[in-house]
Amino acid sequence: MNSARGESAPFEALVKPHLTRLYRLAFRLTGNSPDAEDLVQDVLVKMYQRGEELASIESLGPWLARVLYHQFVDNTRRYARKRLRAVSIDDPANEGLVRDALHGASEPQQPDHLEPFHINALTRALAALSFEHRTVVLLHDSEGYKLEEIQALTGVSLGTVKSRLHRARARLRELLGGQGTF
Repeated sequence: MNSARGESAPFEALVKPHLTRLYRLAFRLTGNSPDAEDLVQDVLVKMYQRGEELASIESLGPWLARVLYHQFVDNTRRYARKRLRAVSIDDPANEGLVRDALHGASEPQQPDHLEPFHINALTRALAALSFEHRTVVLLHDSEGYKLEEIQALTGVSLGTVKSRLHRARARLRELLGGQGTF
């Protein structure tokens, strides 16, 4: 009989290379570190019993990202009735939350050329997008997912992904109009 550690070692070896990207995706979807950590943990717990299946998957990273995305959608639907607390990005008390939402809790990703007022404007513009448009633009432009990977993640056609990305960027340009390029 295998020990608990013996069973988890192959699982850990399979998923460990993908944890950083999964966490970043979870953070972009949830908007905060605790929920992102919970989401990644939920996915890992679900996948732990499927170790043999994971070993046979050719492109494990995109597959795990798709599982995480669907888990997020399921969680969102399940908790949709709960009231959310609005957080103002202009409130100094929320500075850490805004910084974490933009850059990830563990690794700063802010380009040196972005000024704080640009970050606030971009955050407001992203918040003004629909969920579908915001998701596609963040996955593609912020996280670097390819269009085909986003198609697999979201389960919508490639044409729809391209259309959403185009419309999201156009809306962002409109919202950020007089503030130059980022």
